[in-house]
Amino acid sequence: MIVHDQLYIGGVWTDPSDTTRLDIRSPHDRSLVGRSVQALPADVGPPVEGAGPAVDQGALGRENPRRRQDLIVRLNQLREARSDEIAALITSERGNPLWFNKAGQGGLTRQALGYLKGAREFGWEEELDSSVPDAAFRSVVRREAIGVVAAVIPWNSPFSAALAKLIPALLAGNTVVLKASPENSLSMMLLAGLFGELGLPEGVVSILPADRETSEHLVAHPGVDKVAFTGSTGAGRAIAAVAGRQLKRVSLELGGKSAAIILPDADLDEAVPALRFSSLGNNGEACIAQTRVLAPRSRYEEVVTALRDLLKGLKVGDPSEEDTFIGPLVRAEHQERVRSYIRLGVEEGARLVTGGPESPAGLERGNYVKPTLFADVDNGMRIAREEIFGPVLVVIPFEDEDDAVRIANDSEYGLSGGVWTADLERGLGIARRIRTGTFTVNGAPIGFDGPFGGYKTSGTGREYGAVGLAEYVEHKTITVPASGTMRTS
Repeated sequence: MIVHDQLYIGGVWTDPSDTTRLDIRSPHDRSLVGRSVQALPADVGPPVEGAGPAVDQGALGRENPRRRQDLIVRLNQLREARSDEIAALITSERGNPLWFNKAGQGGLTRQALGYLKGAREFGWEEELDSSVPDAAFRSVVRREAIGVVAAVIPWNSPFSAALAKLIPALLAGNTVVLKASPENSLSMMLLAGLFGELGLPEGVVSILPADRETSEHLVAHPGVDKVAFTGSTGAGRAIAAVAGRQLKRVSLELGGKSAAIILPDADLDEAVPALRFSSLGNNGEACIAQTRVLAPRSRYEEVVTALRDLLKGLKVGDPSEEDTFIGPLVRAEHQERVRSYIRLGVEEGARLVTGGPESPAGLERGNYVKPTLFADVDNGMRIAREEIFGPVLVVIPFEDEDDAVRIANDSEYGLSGGVWTADLERGLGIARRIRTGTFTVNGAPIGFDGPFGGYKTSGTGREYGAVGLAEYVEHKTITVPASGTMRTS
């Protein structure tokens, strides 16, 4: 059993204000995985107040950008060396399948490489060409650290969410206080240990597992200069309100209710198996999950039958077993929330094709939900409009291509989506019409060089690559007389 008695504050393992440990229990069978102390509001002050001087003293900001990049390369190497351990630990405490966490380790490497490529090509300091002939001055634009970043992340994909914020923040020379969910206490303390090995200057990184009250205290702390948040749209609105009152920089990666459009010419033998990953990966506890499947009326029952067979064939069970596709949900309260949506779908008049609110046979002890499929769904139903965050799919019919685009766009969210077609140009044309931050054609994976984020209530700002890195810098313009020499760094 893993036990953590201290918090990682500014690079130093430190006793918390309250030494009470939280039991971290397996969502599979409620067995005890470990215990960890949690940060309380009283624990927020020291990491923020230590991070501020680290910024002022230029702990990373005055380093050559290449030096900061070297630190991230080393961090990635340290993580890769323990990737199997990390994957297994997240499965134990979080309940998502081992296959997903193992696959995610490669994604973490690609994420880091995308940020590093962006950092190498970034114009940290550059002289501008004047738009005025024979101007009496020259201008230099510098991109500098914002300051103290509060990074607040959810429980569904802890390493990915944490590093998506830590890496660009550090590449830009900021200091970071990362607030993780209690459910991820063990894996996030492992991440803290990696930073301990990295040997950053004191005050640069703090990692605090904590509940919502501590998050709110961190976000509102006057010493925080930027908030980077991933989580629900409701929580994002609250954070944006606090940041707005204090005029803090803020970036928000929020919820989604993405559509997978299956055009009449699509090959279902390719499309439906791929939806296993894009719609049900990570137990369906994913903001980018394509949980609204839009099917043409001409092939509607064919699509419904293929999806029914897919869901019925998924192995649900112990997430540590390699062939398990759907594991338990993160906690009992969330399990009940997802079940309530399944009951709601029946009440709304949707056809329950497979699944249901009951626990799978033999798995009643864990937080399990049957993979569930609804047909005959109208896009106005709540199960088609609200983010369920579990293994629940709805199939919505459409008349023609314009109708499919209309339905896909008829959502308060705009995070992701996809289209399946035999004609790539047709698919690209659909992609250009959908108002989401990311969109895939025929299951092409989302890369890490381009920006990731949402339209509408799916958030503000972007992550990944050079665009994501730019979320963590301030822009300064310096003007000097045109005469004389000048060297940019």
